[in-house]
Amino acid sequence: MAACLLLGLALVGCESLSYYGQAARGQLALMWNRESIAALLKDPALDPALRERLDTFLQLRAFAAAALHLPTGHSYETLVRQNTPFVTWSVFAAPEFSLVPRQWCYPVAGCVSYRGYFKEASARQYAAALSQQGWEVYVGGVSAYSTLGWFNDPLLSSMLERDTWQLASILFHELAHQKVYAPGDTEFNESFATAVEQEGLRRWLESSSLDDAARASVWRVSVQDAQRRESFVALVQGAVQDLSALYATEHDTLMLRQAKQTRLEQLRRDYATLKAKWDGDSSYDNWFKQPLNNAQLATVATYNTWVPAFAALLAQQQGDLDAFYREVTALAALDQPTRHARLNALLAAP
Repeated sequence: MAACLLLGLALVGCESLSYYGQAARGQLALMWNRESIAALLKDPALDPALRERLDTFLQLRAFAAAALHLPTGHSYETLVRQNTPFVTWSVFAAPEFSLVPRQWCYPVAGCVSYRGYFKEASARQYAAALSQQGWEVYVGGVSAYSTLGWFNDPLLSSMLERDTWQLASILFHELAHQKVYAPGDTEFNESFATAVEQEGLRRWLESSSLDDAARASVWRVSVQDAQRRESFVALVQGAVQDLSALYATEHDTLMLRQAKQTRLEQLRRDYATLKAKWDGDSSYDNWFKQPLNNAQLATVATYNTWVPAFAALLAQQQGDLDAFYREVTALAALDQPTRHARLNALLAAP
């Protein structure tokens, strides 16, 4: 999944010094290894397959600027070739009997529900330390992230390995973070970016040069992917609601643990039933292979909570993206309780 990670530069305390040090080193390594896409395309020895993918990406980038009014600036003018499918790893944490994730606060970005690392080993070491303190933890790989315009974000080679429609989705999502960002409200930011991603993909397909059969095929695959994601989210959200109700009771710890484990086992069985209808699709198998816990479940809510609200807001603006962005910018300027109340009202509207 795609995630937004802003790297703060203030150094406060020993732990912060170590954390920001690895963040700075990781960001500098990316910047150091960037290659100009324009220069690569002028190289007659460039691999033809890579040339084709870079050409396609630049077309998507141009579409994002012209049709979606997203701020490309000088982002994604360079390429970084990777040896791994992920550029960073995010650590999530939650209490044993709560689905409210732990927050980490950074300069500019505000408080977010994850802590990012450029090395998997560092992320897992930090997660292990949190686990020893009694937190439930989850470590997830991140294939793309946004620095919110503080740096000129590069295209990552791992992104080019995806289907074109998936590459478009990632690009639109990450650029949306540069368009509007509310410090300290991960659910708002990620849901907005996901809504832009989905609308952007729909508009790109409608305007693409693909013939009718090819367009219909890509649209069918993307819609099927979206439907399966929605089914997965609904499945997890059902468990989240049940567990939230359970944690609000006054049962003793032993009973809470037993009931929690029973519900998580039910979630696995429900997924197996759902997957049986997916013609062998295993997109979420790795997610379920890990020991399920509150930290992991909370990540699903974070990225999808307000997507329907943003879709409703766009519909209210008759699809006018500039008007939509103005409304979202106004929401971002509100205090968080008021902002969430407005989003809840959008969800409740007929």
